[in-house]
Amino acid sequence: MKIFLHKIFLKKFSKLDDKVKQKFKERKNLFLTDTIHPLLNNHPVDKVYPGCRSINITGDYRAIFRHIGDDVEFINIGTHSQLYG
Repeated sequence: MKIFLHKIFLKKFSKLDDKVKQKFKERKNLFLTDTIHPLLNNHPVDKVYPGCRSINITGDYRAIFRHIGDDVEFINIGTHSQLYG
């Protein structure tokens, strides 16, 4: 599986605190080894992002992704209220 980062994701990621950036990298590595690890809380978010799923980054931060064949593209990142509010 390859991971791609959408330009919207990259723009929002660049504005995040360094601690949140580091936590995303840790969770992304966990995702690569075990996509359904309980810490990730990997779940669909079809109502707001049709065809997409979400993983937990921190207590409040989430990363939204979609599958592209065998690969994954992260399309958005932010707090729960930023993404779903």
